[in-house]
Formats: sequence, C-alpha cells, structure tokens
Amino acid sequence: MTASKSIPLSSFNETHSFPAEWKQGVYAAINRRRDMRSFLPDPVPDELLGRVIWAALHAPSVGYMQPWDFIIIRGREIRERLWRHVDGERRAAAAGFPEGARRDQYLTFKLEGIRDAPVNMLITCDTSRSGPAVIGRNTIREMDTYSVVCAVQNLWLAARAEGLGVGWVSILRNETLRELFNLPDHVIPVAYLCAGWVKDFPHQPLLKAIGWLPEMELEQVVHAEAWGTRPSAGLVESLRAGARGLAEE
Repeated sequence: MTASKSIPLSSFNETHSFPAEWKQGVYAAINRRRDMRSFLPDPVPDELLGRVIWAALHAPSVGYMQPWDFIIIRGREIRERLWRHVDGERRAAAAGFPEGARRDQYLTFKLEGIRDAPVNMLITCDTSRSGPAVIGRNTIREMDTYSVVCAVQNLWLAARAEGLGVGWVSILRNETLRELFNLPDHVIPVAYLCAGWVKDFPHQPLLKAIGWLPEMELEQVVHAEAWGTRPSAGLVESLRAGARGLAEE
C-alpha cells in the first residue's frame, strides 16, 4: 500500500501545507476522536483494518527501530478470559474513590468493549529490535515505548476518519497480558485496543460531558520559556480562537 501514489504533487504549494480541505480533515479527526466502549457486532473488513494499521506503521520511531508489533484478537475464549481479569480490576479500582456517590458513579461506567468489539488488538514494544545501540535511545531509554504510543495515535485517528470506533483498555495488568499472549521478556505490552463500528460518536468525551473532572483551560497548560510563565497574549488568543473554531464544527 503506497499512499503517495494517490497524492498529486500539484496539491501542495511552496509552503508544503495541505490544501484547505485536507487540513480541515486532519483537525476534524483529532477533534472528533473518542475513546469508545460500546460497539456493534458487524465485522471489520480486513481491507479497512489493514489501512488503519498501515497508518500506525507510519508513525515516527526512535532511530527508525520500528519497535511495534500488532496482535489481532478475534477469538472469543481469550477475550472472555481477559474480560474477567479487567472486570476484577475495575471492581478493585472502585476502592480508590471515596465511598458514596463518587464510587457508585464510577461503577456505572462501561470502561471496555472487550466482548462487544469484533476486533481486539494488543500493540507491543520490542525493546530488543535493532540491537542494543539505537540512535536517540541511549539517554532516554523509554523512547521506544513513546514511539509505539505515536503508532497508537496514528491508528486511532485513521480509524476515526474511517468511521471506526476505538477504545483503549487500561484497567489491566501487564503480567496478565504477558501470560495470555505468551509475550517474551523483552516485549512490553503498550496498548490493548477494542475496535469496531459504533452507533454514533458522542459530541464530547463522556467524562467531560458528565463533569467528572473540570476541563483544563488551554492557556493553563502552555508556558513560555519556563514552567509557570504565562504565554503571550497573542498565543493565548490563538489558542482560544482555535478551540472555538473546532467546537463549532
């Protein structure tokens, strides 16, 4: 699959920016991506699954080591075993919230779609790939894992553009994944994803919509030169304008 063949060079200008409709599509995918938990049973065609994995394979990776692997899971038995583990972790996590309404609300949330989604995926990081010497990884050893996270985001955005829902399941233990999927010691589980068609994509993320936590103001998380220094008024206004524009789509 070579996407470059379908992109005419005349579509780019001297600044190398995309045409307006392409840019709009990129920002729309980012703005409308959701962490999905409920899925329809309809199968996901291999052709579509191949496209979104292709997008993942074109993520940046430290030293071009390409540390990712993708385990595609469609079988029921292993998903049932994993679901039982996740359900136990979900109940255990409830103890971390104050007893009462907060804990009760948490227990009402559907936090995974392991049994519902027609496709599950485990994306891993092979820390041994390309040998011990990898350009750019010597100082920050976790750069290989960060590279895999970039691949996950590529896949997620491509899936959203295709109308395919994706959910990242995080209430599980890596040692359980190692055992279930027979992972060698040098391979790290990074993301367990559920993917499939959905009834609709909510306008807002669920936890934002219900007010689980307050939304951070954009200028609160952007600093100038050093931590805690407010950015320029022009940048703050641009951040606000960008947020308004995306919210109107």
